[in-house]
Amino acid sequence: MGQASSQAAGSEHSAAKPIGMLVAAVGVVYGDIGTSPLYTLKEVFSGHYGVPVDHDGVFGILALIFWSLIWVVSIKYVLFVLRADNQGEGGIMALTALARRAAAGHPKLRALLVVCGLIGAALFYGDSMITPAISVLSAIEGLGLAFEGIDHWVVPLSLVVLVALFLIQRHGTARIGILFGPIMVTWFVVLGALG
Repeated sequence: MGQASSQAAGSEHSAAKPIGMLVAAVGVVYGDIGTSPLYTLKEVFSGHYGVPVDHDGVFGILALIFWSLIWVVSIKYVLFVLRADNQGEGGIMALTALARRAAAGHPKLRALLVVCGLIGAALFYGDSMITPAISVLSAIEGLGLAFEGIDHWVVPLSLVVLVALFLIQRHGTARIGILFGPIMVTWFVVLGALG
């Protein structure tokens, strides 16, 4: 009986591990995609662009966001970028290495592709610096809807959250995924329930 219970516990653990990995992956991979609509919607309906906050305006903007995500994630990344791997490695530097290899017989084209790759890497690093700041700042600004008079606390609270996030980040992507995975799953469930 003890062996049967330990086998059952082992099978529960092995079944729970992929679910935990899935939740952690949601926290790491889809965190940026899932939070981008927050500041997108805030900016679109701020009044500067003339988009009315009515049924057609909201559904029109949501349709643009949805199809943009489908095109960028499903088509660009899944069909093109994931197939262009350099011995299992991906990203802008792997694409640059593949492009250099393909243009080996053309030195000027090869140099141009390297410059394009460096520009792409610079854009990626710039995006990775500004995206957390914008996401956190937008989230803290959103607290102003629930709590009056916290406008002067937005920047200090954002700095505290960003410093805490970067301190956690040094422990690795797996820990960040474990921390943010359940939060992102809850966020997507709430968005799905509201939609």
